Amino acid sequence: MKFKRSGCPITNSLDILGDKWTLLVVRDLALGKKCYQEFMASSEKIASNILADRLKQLVASGLVARRAYQQNPVRYEYVLTEKGEGLRPVLRALIVWGKAHFSITKAIPTI
Repeated sequence: MKFKRSGCPITNSLDILGDKWTLLVVRDLALGKKCYQEFMASSEKIASNILADRLKQLVASGLVARRAYQQNPVRYEYVLTEKGEGLRPVLRALIVWGKAHFSITKAIPTI
């Protein structure tokens, strides 16, 4: 994978994960969501075109695998790859930080 800005690992990570939706899609995958409609049902109300784009980017970056589970019409499910599973500690750290600094934060299931 070629990065645009520099060799900094934070910069390179943000090139993939640094928008307001991508880590939420990864969160949903880590919580067991697999199908497009399950992602659409999340409380953040991501637009379908943005969801499709983020899933495509996550697949292209190797964080997510896409598999057909139905043929007519073709429907896909999404799962974290080993590389994507490596983001679980990042998600956990964000949960801890968010709970510590935002009193209105609600608990989510264990990631």
